[in-house]
Order: sequence, then C-alpha cells, then structure tokens
Amino acid sequence: MADQDLGAPLLKSKQQHVVITVDSQLRPVKPINHKHKNNGITDTTTNNSHHHGNGTQTQTPFDFLQIDDLPTNSSTVDPFRNQTPNIDNLYECLKIVICLPLVIVRVVLLGICLLVGFVATKIALQGWKDKQNSLPKWRCRVMWIPRICSRCILFSFGYHWIRRKGKPTSRETAPIVVSNHMSYIEPIFFFYELFPTIVASESHDAIPFVGTIIRAMQVIYVNRFSPSSRKYAVNEIKRRASCDRFPRLLLFPEGTTTNGRAIISFQLGAFIPGYPVQPVIVRYPHVHFDQSWGNISLAKLMFRMLTQFHNFMEVEYLPVVVPAENQKENAALFAQRTSHAIASALNVVRTSHSYGDLMLLTRAVESKQENVSSYMVEMAKVEQLFHMSTVEAMEFLEKFLSMNPDPSGYVQLHDFLKVLRLKACPLAEQIFNFIDVERNEKITFKQFLITSAYIRKQRLFRQAYELAFSRCDLAGNGLISKQEFRSSIAHAVPDLRDDEIHELFDLFDSNGDGRICRDDFTTCLRKNPLLIALFSPILLHNDLTGLDSSDEEIVN
Repeated sequence: MADQDLGAPLLKSKQQHVVITVDSQLRPVKPINHKHKNNGITDTTTNNSHHHGNGTQTQTPFDFLQIDDLPTNSSTVDPFRNQTPNIDNLYECLKIVICLPLVIVRVVLLGICLLVGFVATKIALQGWKDKQNSLPKWRCRVMWIPRICSRCILFSFGYHWIRRKGKPTSRETAPIVVSNHMSYIEPIFFFYELFPTIVASESHDAIPFVGTIIRAMQVIYVNRFSPSSRKYAVNEIKRRASCDRFPRLLLFPEGTTTNGRAIISFQLGAFIPGYPVQPVIVRYPHVHFDQSWGNISLAKLMFRMLTQFHNFMEVEYLPVVVPAENQKENAALFAQRTSHAIASALNVVRTSHSYGDLMLLTRAVESKQENVSSYMVEMAKVEQLFHMSTVEAMEFLEKFLSMNPDPSGYVQLHDFLKVLRLKACPLAEQIFNFIDVERNEKITFKQFLITSAYIRKQRLFRQAYELAFSRCDLAGNGLISKQEFRSSIAHAVPDLRDDEIHELFDLFDSNGDGRICRDDFTTCLRKNPLLIALFSPILLHNDLTGLDSSDEEIVN
C-alpha cells in the first residue's frame, strides 16, 4: 500500500488528514557565553579585555565602550554549494556523449510544450481584467493545458516518474503550502500538481513564457528590499488565504535555492497571517549529479539534466502545522517550528543563512575569490543581533575586498591599515589584533564584519562618537579643521606626517570641503566603527553612561 502511495498521481481523497497543533512553549534563549553556541555565532567572554590564544589578557582599544562579549562566527556550512559543478569523471563524460542524441529530442519536446503552454495561457488570460479576484472557472479549465505541458517539460528534463509520499490536504484545512527550495524544478512541479498562487520577485514577470504563466497563477509580486512591497505581499497573502475562491498559496520561505543539505532561515511572509500551513519537502537523490541550483549556471544545470538517463525526485507532504493561539501573534515562533519540522523530515541542520549570504557569496565570486564560502556570515543572525542590513553588509564587503584578500580569504595587517588609512603603530595593531580572535596574524571577512557590527551596536557607541566630536571641535563652531583633527588623535597615533593626516582626514571629510561637520563625522564612524578607537585617549576617562538618555544609540 505504501508503494502505491509513493507512485500514485494526485487524486482527491476523502480521508482525513493529520493536523498537528504546534506546542506554544519555547525555552527561553540563554545569554551566550564562551561555552555556548547559537546558530554558528559563538561568544567569547572578554570582561573588558581581549583573550589571546595562550589565555593571557590585554587591554583593548575599545575599553571605553565597556565591552563584555566579543562574538565570532564559527559556522563552516555552505548551504549554496552544488556538490558536482564540474564533469570530472569518466562515467559522466560517457553518459553525456551517449545522451547527446537524446538531448535533441528532449529540447524539441521542451520547445513544443513551452509553445503550447504559452498559447493556452494567453487564451486563458485574454480579456481578463479583474486581477483582484480569482481566475474564473472556465479560464482555470483552460489552464489544465499548460499544467499538462509542465509535466511534459519535467519529463523532457529526465523526471520520468516522481515518487510521492503523503497527500496534499484540502485548502480548507491548510490554505498555505511551504516547501524547501533547491531548483527551478519545484515551481514547475507544483504548478502541475497544485496550480497554486505563488509569491515571486517582480523580476520574474519579464522572463519570456514564464512571466505569462505565473501571471495566470495570480502571482503576488514582491520586492524583497522594499518594506512597502513586503507589507503589501503579506496583506495579499492574508487576503487570499482567507478567501476560498482563490487557490491555495505556495511559498518557499527560504527565499532562495539551496543545496538541500541545510534549511536556512525562513522569511515570515507565510506565517504572519497565522493560518495553518502544510510543509512539503522535496529531495533529489543522486550519486553523480547534484541537481541543486547552487554555484552553477542555469545553462550548465539544464544541460546536465538533459544529458542524464533519468533524474530522481521525491516529494513528501508532511502533516499540517497549526499555530497555537499565542503563535498567531508570533510569526517567528511559528516559522521556527515549521522550519524544524522540515529540517527533521529531511534530516538536515538548520542555519541562520539567508538570501543576504547568497548576495555576499555572489559578489565574492564576481571578484574572483577562491574560497567564496568564507564570505558568508549567516546574515539572518547578523541582522537579529546587530541590526545590520544586507545592503550595509555589502558595503563592508566592498571595503574588505579592497584590502586585497589572499586566495584563502585572509587579509594581512598592512593591507588592512592601508584601506583604513592608518599608519603602523601600537593602536593600529591593537585594533587588528582585536579582530584577529584566532591569533593568525590575519583576518577574515566574517571577523571584520562581525567585529565592526558588534562595535557599532554597543550601547555606548553613539555617546562615544557624540562626545568625540565635541572634544575635537575645539573652536566650538560645529566643524573640525584638519589641525583640530590632528591634535585630537595625536595621543592615539603620534608622529603623523602631513600626507598621513591628510588621507585620514579625507576619510572623515566626505564632501571634501576641508572641514568635518557632525554628519560627516557620524557617517564615517558608522561606516568605519573600528576608527572610534582613534579617540580612545579622550574617551577612556569619561563616564559615557552618565550622558543624557537621548544620546543612546539609535539602531537602524
């Protein structure tokens, strides 16, 4: 009976589906210390001092901020790496040669299916203007033609049969379906299987053929970097989930494709409305060819699929997850429980990576870095702990890349100082050593970003740069001249030559008018928070906690 279920096509069933009510009790998160790890972010207790590898402690250039814990990122998981990006064995080479004549047949079938599906979709959408309501029934019946075409497309890519386990529940029980996301294959499969409404990036609308088809799925477009667009998408998800006239909604809460060896952080759009969701897991069992869309081009991935005798795919519908009463108000908790259910079924780990990590990874690839995995920092955790956006993280990455990292992704002291426009001196070495928690005499992007974000997030950071500006503004006119700047940092960086002070001054003087205003000063230190150490001699003996509460740091 089980084997029949695995191979059976999707049919309506009168059987009742299992519904799981999520436990609403979660253990409180304990403060991180040197003995605990939290999703790859490990904290090392410093007690206002920096720990060396030999157990000794030294004063840091940031003691005036009353630092307690210095976090470092120790995760080595790469959830985006395709395991077989290259053809590197004789078996694969022979198989490709043998299958080349078959590729021609498959491409012809693929083209015919795309053309027929496109024409049928255009007919279904012809004259349809009421986009706020569901597609009329007769138009939905016409859409069966492109749905069948999509199954033929899967067949042309080598998915001759697809093993299924479990059944999709009724829309009334769970109006939202969520799934892990490994390839462009899953949207094609779910289009045939469920014909759901999907949430997609606005850029997908411009894709030939595909854009027309997803419009027929009454897609909800979203710009992930626009708060207003995200808010609109959440409202639309809630509206359509509550209306039986719309088909069920399908979301990939990871927000991007992974290699299936980890579940990355979930976006909350599917969980904010508080409706029951049915998790679905997709697997691609393989030996020689990893079908995930990772560090491999789309054209190469499609070619590899077309030159396989058969590509294996398994789909498993999990029990419905129903939020407890308190979770209807806590989307993060609901998402966490659903993520746990999917990860457990897949038997993989959960990480705090996000689409932001993929952006960092892509930029590292574009800059010809070899060890690109070292440029991921688990952005979901960074955003949560330090309130640093992906856009800001990308700016720090550009700065780090300008430091000329070696093939392993490490930066040496002299390149670090050159970009921050610091001369070699005890203070500069202390700043570098503060980042170099592994005592390797070189630093990684993870260490640079997290240390910078950590310094900027300190409760006293805003008070520190406000006080530093007032102490540097010797004339009291709201502007810092080059001479005032030189005098203010003379104790921290002595014996500065004219060209050295000029370069450092220009870093703060963003508009190049020869004076540093308060906005220039603030902007520079928020982009280069490590440079707050330049003012440590004039801040060290001041009680920053005694400043007015209005000076507390404003977090983005």
